[in-house]
Amino acid sequence: MKISGARMVIEALKKEGVDIIFGYPGGAVLSLYDQLYDSDIRHILTRHEQGAAHAADGYARVTGKPGVVFATSGPGATNLVTGIATAYMDSVPMVLFTGQVATSLIGTDAFQEADITGITYPVTKHNYLVKDVRQLPRVIKEAFHIATTGRFGPVLIDLPKDTQAAEAEFVYPEKVSMVGYNPTYAGHQGQIARAAKLIARAQRPVIYAGGGVVFSGGHEYLLEFAEKTNIPVTTTLMGLTGFPGNHRLSLGMLGMHGTYWANMSMSHADVIIAIGARFDERVTGKVDDFVRDKKIIHIDIDPAEIGKNIRVDIPIVGDARMVLGELLKKAEPLATEAWLSQIEDWKRQGPLCYKQDENGKIAPQYVIEQIYQQTGGNAIITTEVGQHQMWTAQYYRFSRPRSLASSGGLGTMGYGFPASLGAQLGRPDELVFCIAGDGSFLMNSQELATAVAYNIPVKVAIINNGYLGLVRQLQEFFCRRRYIAVDIQSPNFVKLAEAFGAHGLLVEKPGDVAPAIRRAMDINGPVVIDFRVKDDENVFPMVPPSAQISEMIRGAFK
Repeated sequence: MKISGARMVIEALKKEGVDIIFGYPGGAVLSLYDQLYDSDIRHILTRHEQGAAHAADGYARVTGKPGVVFATSGPGATNLVTGIATAYMDSVPMVLFTGQVATSLIGTDAFQEADITGITYPVTKHNYLVKDVRQLPRVIKEAFHIATTGRFGPVLIDLPKDTQAAEAEFVYPEKVSMVGYNPTYAGHQGQIARAAKLIARAQRPVIYAGGGVVFSGGHEYLLEFAEKTNIPVTTTLMGLTGFPGNHRLSLGMLGMHGTYWANMSMSHADVIIAIGARFDERVTGKVDDFVRDKKIIHIDIDPAEIGKNIRVDIPIVGDARMVLGELLKKAEPLATEAWLSQIEDWKRQGPLCYKQDENGKIAPQYVIEQIYQQTGGNAIITTEVGQHQMWTAQYYRFSRPRSLASSGGLGTMGYGFPASLGAQLGRPDELVFCIAGDGSFLMNSQELATAVAYNIPVKVAIINNGYLGLVRQLQEFFCRRRYIAVDIQSPNFVKLAEAFGAHGLLVEKPGDVAPAIRRAMDINGPVVIDFRVKDDENVFPMVPPSAQISEMIRGAFK
């Protein structure tokens, strides 16, 4: 029996086990939505296509399943681009379907035409423009395969209106065979043996874990490997949930706003074991100094990342979980007591600290600590981007994998709130907190309407300092306090929340922080808490541009 291209999409999504779609309809996807009407797949109507992309991203990060998005042609498709780029930079699996003008009109500047495959070519793992409906089942199968294998990433399928309307027999492939795309999962045994020997000789080893540990499900092997070898572990922002933050071997996050002891450990290590991380400039600082007097083992499923930013002594291409499993077989306990003692000294020399005057304004770090304490550290956290994001990384001790969704590579303001909606829908029995800045929250605050419409009970903690805080901090240190365009005229967030039908709470005193968090947790529905915090608080430590990561500005409280 022949069916339409639009029907093929819905049938394929069912076969892929898709249970939820985030989207926004339009003229070029009428056929898709008409077919969706008769399906049992849930559709979440966001109030902006960027919100749909970020919600699908948040869903994917906390569930491990690919997020799925529908959007129309032209501006509907281009509104997805920031969300696609966010997912691409952080290796998040997504499959996005966009409508397109009829094939006969492509290239004519027809109404709501945009070359979305050309536009998204640099920020998708792969994309397709499907002009022949007979190719559609294969394309969709390939799209899900590409998005969820190797290094994960977003895949876009652009569907002209006539392709959606055309009919053909629907035969969905059971397997995918693609020439030139065969990701390597098992690491080379010889390289793994070399790595094990190098680790066995190390005196000051450090494990540097990234998002690849989380996405591969390698967190259990990482914990076992670290405990067996007695090697300390530092993580990237993306890797925070890959190793328990309250573990004795945890160094916390490293890099530009990493802990003092993590950066000092990386600076003085003799062997670095990098797993599922990419040595970006926020981590390495000045590269020549970073690699000096070190041996580096780099494990990554993407061969393009190995050797891209730094020289590597032992490269291992493969899945983080599988390679860790093999390394674990060869691992032996190491005598790292003296090294761990040195790290404890660094912890005493440069602790994370702040001042909270009980009669003064709220310290933003105190809000993060209270969210951690009041939730027992068991919430799923999403963040926007800015100072609050870095304070979350420093003060919330993540203990479970896939319990954080935050834009790392692209640093997308406006990400956290819609991502929290996707996270809550993906994990409906969990408590979800979005930690936001006043500037970031405003970028997609229209998604409050989505939260209310579907009664998505996320809790939003706005760290409201009246500034674009991280930009203000950079202007303070590197622009001689010549502040410009960083003073935010925020609305009354309580009234804004109430206008959408959500609950709003205002907190201005330190003593009211914990009760407000508990009150929000008791409310069955979306809640926005406006925490009025100190307006001039800075994130420390901070590594200045072009400096070594050991050359940190540590702030007033050393």
